[in-house]
Amino acid sequence: MAADAKTALETLAQEHRTFAPPKAFAARANAGDPGIYDRAAKDLEGFWAEQAGSLAWRKPFSKVLEWEAPYARWFVGGELNISENCLDRHVKAGRGARVAYHWEGEPGDTRTLTYQDLLDETQRCANALRSLGVRKGDRVAIYLPMIPELPVAMLACARIGAPFTVVFGGFSAEALSGRINDSEAKVLVTADGGYRKGGVVPLKKNADDALAQTRTVEKVLVVRRTKQEVPWTDGRDVWWDQLVGAQKADCPPEPLDSEHMLYLLYTSGTTAKPKGIVHTTAGYLAGVAATHRMIFDIKDDDVYWCAADIGWVTGHSYIVFGPLANGTTGVIYEGTPDFPDRDRWWSIVEKYRVSVLYCAPTAIRTFMKWGPEYPRKHDMRSLRLLGSVGEPINPEAWLWYHEVIGGGRCPIVDTWWMTETGMILITPLPGITTTKPGSATFPFPGVAADVVDEEGKSVALGGAGYLVITRPWPAMMRGIYKDDARYRDTYWSRFPGRFFAGDGARRDADGYFWLMGRVDDVMKISGHRISTTEVESALVSHSAVAEAAVIGREDPVTGQAIFAFVTLRGGKDGGEPLSRELREHVVRTIGSIARPKTIMFTPELPKTRSGKIMRRLLRDIANGQPLGDTTTLADTTVVESIRGASASGRDD
Repeated sequence: MAADAKTALETLAQEHRTFAPPKAFAARANAGDPGIYDRAAKDLEGFWAEQAGSLAWRKPFSKVLEWEAPYARWFVGGELNISENCLDRHVKAGRGARVAYHWEGEPGDTRTLTYQDLLDETQRCANALRSLGVRKGDRVAIYLPMIPELPVAMLACARIGAPFTVVFGGFSAEALSGRINDSEAKVLVTADGGYRKGGVVPLKKNADDALAQTRTVEKVLVVRRTKQEVPWTDGRDVWWDQLVGAQKADCPPEPLDSEHMLYLLYTSGTTAKPKGIVHTTAGYLAGVAATHRMIFDIKDDDVYWCAADIGWVTGHSYIVFGPLANGTTGVIYEGTPDFPDRDRWWSIVEKYRVSVLYCAPTAIRTFMKWGPEYPRKHDMRSLRLLGSVGEPINPEAWLWYHEVIGGGRCPIVDTWWMTETGMILITPLPGITTTKPGSATFPFPGVAADVVDEEGKSVALGGAGYLVITRPWPAMMRGIYKDDARYRDTYWSRFPGRFFAGDGARRDADGYFWLMGRVDDVMKISGHRISTTEVESALVSHSAVAEAAVIGREDPVTGQAIFAFVTLRGGKDGGEPLSRELREHVVRTIGSIARPKTIMFTPELPKTRSGKIMRRLLRDIANGQPLGDTTTLADTTVVESIRGASASGRDD
């Protein structure tokens, strides 16, 4: 264990297994020369100018970067249009018949959209938005299920220069109204409803409830998805099929300055008001296109499936803009992984011959809990690359993903990034990097990262601390909408001149980065600062455990004591013998300082609709406090069942 007075976090876990890129994969890789890292480090601006050179520019940029921390301007003086880069240029190059999206609805209905189809519908939608009064610079709110009209609406807004904000379809009316009010959206695009686990999510009703608390929305464009009766306001509400369907498929793309705002995406803050993260045009597109092409090794014949929701940044960057800029064929799925059965994802992989799959560790651990029999029902041999996103992936889940889903043949790209970064920052390059299960490995070429202590000094290899980014990157956020002071204070004040978003990390003796979760989740045990991620990984490495969430519970002796919520794999039973066995397993794996004092077995863990474990609610439960905000919780019954059983947690 590495620790001293200034160390931000203890270094407990060790992982020595390594996986070199398969030789046949490396021979064909888009990024196959290890020298790319040195070239990008020595000439940052030259490297990114080369990446931007693959885009279609209306007006060339005169300067690559203007940087005065914490403000960046990329590709200064240049003009382009993202919609044109994602659609028109592929059609003009003769690739209009290529499939852009295979769409699978939860009930089983399907649509296939070519690049020509997507261009035509985008132009019609852009003309429809203009007919509703939307002009360059006006904001548009989008509140839709995972249907093709969602990327169409985003691309249509980008085409006419109207910044948009996508609000995840699982969010409440209250969350929607807050985002509409902050962005001052002029038009709302929504649907009558969406499907989830066989039921209907009442999006139009939620939208109407939200609009009762807003003042700026003038028109509501409504997609018919579920075709149930919905509330209607004449003069304000318009059906998509009637308005968009009547438009011409001809809307020339607006040339936009490289720093024109593309979208706002709201991420929760420590206060009640969410943060409106600002992303702009050229730097963002250059960043997501380059990372998508190199990290996922995209080929012309790939079928790529990012299984996130477009409502999150992962969907913006790696379902819509990055893949379409690269002319990729993608998959969009509307529903949940277990409807109508737990093999739904694997039936989609088999049906569309998916070759690249990108999903969250939470999903992988859920599949582990359900068991390997579900993927084994299907032919998964089309897969050639796997990816992970959203939170650190523990080594055992990484190995299960590699063996059961990838058949032991697929490289895994474990990626670190967030809403604020816009693009992936730390990741393997699958044709170059020897991976270690659970490590995001190294910064992407041109990205510079460090791990620092409490005083901002770089921690030696083998140590742990705070993850900072030390050089600007093209897709970086340009601020918090209408709140510059909050932008400076949240991301730049702790370590001046360096971007700090709140994650802890360690670097091993080989320089590999290991993400350790939010520093807000760090537990203070007898004076030691211990990462929840390391203890959770130790628990999940036990053969009986599918998933674990660890928090610190107030303790009169040690300050905090480790409280573990554990979900077991199918067929396993919890009890005092297993509880004792798990405690000793953690001790053997990472040391006695990390021994959980309390273990509670629970069939589910509270998660957001994007799949992240809500440790904040678990802390409230364990410490007997009132529950905080639960609006983003996927299933409120999970919390109630855990709270009801919390008194039976087992202590040493």
